[in-house]
Amino acid sequence: MRRALPAAQPRIAMSSQDLLTIAGRSYQSRLLVGTGKYKDFEQTRAALDASGADIVTVAIRRTNIGQNPGEPSLLDYVPPSRFTLLPNTAGCYTADDAVRTLRLARELLDGHDLVKLEVLGDPTNLFPNMPETLKAAKTLIDDGFKVLVYCTDDPIQCRMLEDIGVSAIMPLASLIGSGMGILNPWNLRLIIDQTKVPVIVDAGVGTASDATVAMELGCDAVLMNTAIAAAGDPILMASAMKKGVEAGREAFRAGRMPRKLYSGAPSSPTEGLITAK
Repeated sequence: MRRALPAAQPRIAMSSQDLLTIAGRSYQSRLLVGTGKYKDFEQTRAALDASGADIVTVAIRRTNIGQNPGEPSLLDYVPPSRFTLLPNTAGCYTADDAVRTLRLARELLDGHDLVKLEVLGDPTNLFPNMPETLKAAKTLIDDGFKVLVYCTDDPIQCRMLEDIGVSAIMPLASLIGSGMGILNPWNLRLIIDQTKVPVIVDAGVGTASDATVAMELGCDAVLMNTAIAAAGDPILMASAMKKGVEAGREAFRAGRMPRKLYSGAPSSPTEGLITAK
């Protein structure tokens, strides 16, 4: 006689609209992509399309978005009607320079107030200067900007930024452009657990598995540029990064199985085994 099958268990309900929300606005994609280091604007746009990104960063000091009349403009290929632009302060080493750069961006982009702040402390390792970063963040927020901040993976500094009123915390995974992946997952978890605004890994991602790990840890999103632009095939890598972020987010939402140190467990049921008589 066949044994009766147990009653089906209800599935965990998950919203089909798992959106990323930053500064009151929601986005479908949790992958943010930079626009630098591509061979031309055509390749930039193709990579962005393959990535599925809604938010793209723009280095105001290095990319023409109208401040250089007569030269090709990124906005002809990456229009604000299709993408949410995130002007950033790449190349700034003081709070004053960063604030000045983002005020210029706001003027060029007709009052756009969502920005990415980064104030570097060293031209070789591109590590953030946190005292200048904190100073610039306060000035910008007081001036009406919605600020996403590139910062160290120091939980105390991240708490200080959140207390100032930033819209997202963006701790580095490793040095900008290094491709070393997440070097300190424990600090990231501390930051994630204490932070109420979105936590977005910024800098150091090298391949799709790095993006997946970041999302599995509980990060809200991942930002990258070099990992895509410097790949052998940037368009294909952009597609891989899209999938990596999506897989990591789904795994985080599903909840991984508990780790069992020094013991195993059979993958099939042990009850009702057929035994020899």
